[in-house]
This record gives sequence, C-alpha cells and structure tokens, in this order.
Amino acid sequence: MPSKRNINHYKSGNWFGKPYLFFGDYLKYKFNTSLYKLPINANLSCPNRDGTIGTSGCIYCSEDGSASPTSYGLSHITKQMDNAKNSLRRRDAKTKYIAYFQAYTNTYASTAELKELYDIAIAFEDVIGMMIATRPDCLTEEVIDLIADYKRDNFELWLEIGMQSMHEKSLRLLQRGHLHTATRDSIFRASQRGIPVCAHIIIGIPDESWDEIMETAREISSMPVRGIKFHHLHVIKGTSLEKYYLDGKIKTITFNEYISTICDFIERLRPDIIIHRLLGDRDEATLVAPLWGLHKGTVIKAIEDEFIRRGSYQGLLYEDNNLFGID
Repeated sequence: MPSKRNINHYKSGNWFGKPYLFFGDYLKYKFNTSLYKLPINANLSCPNRDGTIGTSGCIYCSEDGSASPTSYGLSHITKQMDNAKNSLRRRDAKTKYIAYFQAYTNTYASTAELKELYDIAIAFEDVIGMMIATRPDCLTEEVIDLIADYKRDNFELWLEIGMQSMHEKSLRLLQRGHLHTATRDSIFRASQRGIPVCAHIIIGIPDESWDEIMETAREISSMPVRGIKFHHLHVIKGTSLEKYYLDGKIKTITFNEYISTICDFIERLRPDIIIHRLLGDRDEATLVAPLWGLHKGTVIKAIEDEFIRRGSYQGLLYEDNNLFGID
C-alpha cells in the first residue's frame, strides 16, 4: 500500500493527477527514476498446453504464449533482455529495469531450475525488480518460498496470477483448467509470505453479465491483492477463440461497453490496489478483433475522460472505504 503521505489521494480521488492508482506513477514516486520492464520468455510451457491437466489450452492463448516480440528467436535470457533494453526509445543514465517473466507459466519447473533463471535475470545490469507471471495451480509451497526469498528493500517484486474471472462458468468457457478456489488459495498463500500479488482480469468474457463482472471487482477487493491487470477479451489469429469468433459463436466487447464497464469496475475497486494495465496489447498482424484495441492511447484517454465526466475515481463505490482508517 502507498505510504501515509498519499492518504490524501484516497480522500480526493486523485493519484498523481489520475483518477486511479497507476503502476507507472507508483514506480516513479517510489524510485524517483524511470523504470521499464524487460520481457522474458523462459520457455517453460504450461500445464494447460502440454496436456498435463487434460485440457487443450486457454481458448484465447496464442502459440507464442504472450511472449514479447523482443524475445523472438532468442533463447538466452540475457540476450532477450539486451534486445528489449535496446528497443526502448527513451532512456537516460538513471533508467532502471524490471525483469519480467512474461510468456507462458513462469513457475512451471523445478525450484532449482527456476532459481537459476531468476538469478540470471536479476543479475542483469540496472535491474531492480522482478515480475513473475503464472497460473494459480502452479504455485507449490516450495515455489512460493523461493519467490519470497527475493524480497528485499528497494527491490520491486511482483507475482502475477491469472485469475481472469471469479465465475466457474467463465473459467470453463475460457478452458482455464482450474477453479476459482485455486486462485483464492494461491493469492492468500503468496500474500502470507509477503509477496505482492497482481491479479489478471479479462473484461468482455462472453455471457458474463454486468453484475457478474462487478462481483469479480468486489471479490478482488476482498482479497490481499496489491495490483491488477485488465485485459479486454481480444481474438488472436490461430487460437480457438478465433474459430468461435469467425463462426459467429461469440462477440467481442465494443469500445463504448469497455470504457463504461472498466470505469464501473474501478469505482468498486479497493483504493490501494495498483492498476498495472488498463487493456491488453496485440500487434495488428495477429489481431482479429476488436480492432479498437490497437489504439491504446485512445482507450486510456477515453477511460480518464469518462471518470472526469462522472466526477468519479477508483474506490468511490468500494463497499468498505474505512478499511485503512480513512475518515
């Protein structure tokens, strides 16, 4: 949670000039310098892709497993990080980095193998943080213990857990291969070890009602979640979701629906939860729908404009605004 110096932001609904607590602003405030993520593909696969749990993979997941283009064709972590660093347009002498294990399931290996990978990543020059993306059913006690060992002062550690939704019908439709109870369990176990958890959420899942989406907002706010990443359900070429979309079996959320729904969600979100991302990313060559997702800046501006129009902000409709002793 941000320091007591930021308590006025909870009262006024203004975090660093925004109506929500944004990860980039939080990092700038904490470290007083520019921080950039260096995406890593550790080639660890996923139990939902290799047949271990008897499913054929999430319907929205592409063959690259959300890997960054800067990692393509490079097997060694250090080379991937170098490539990502060199691709950044804005850097100065004070720029620091977060090693981001992004692609596939980054706790899906032995603790010895994971430790070797993590150690290589954080040894990279000017790295002062690590983010590890994974599934809730791939977090053994041994892996959580390993990740907890990386906690230290002035080191930005995050565990990203793919929650997507609290509703079992949605998890089945997405073919996640796990129950929401696994998500709750993993979040609480990681948090008990002091590991900051960022939950991934998808907005626009077919057949999820507005009420059900708001239930997910309240569920997240009731758990010891420190961050959240929003994704809109987008259709990527070569996925099962593409076939469903082209066959007319599902529709994607419209631009206006997304803006309205995500603002509704954030209004009900606990005010200390840091928003890492407001929508998903995909390049034009592989995106099928919705095409408005290509215009990230436009979407973010529309979200902020909608908050201004409403006179609203993160946590305005949160059900326990006095949880942290705020008058």
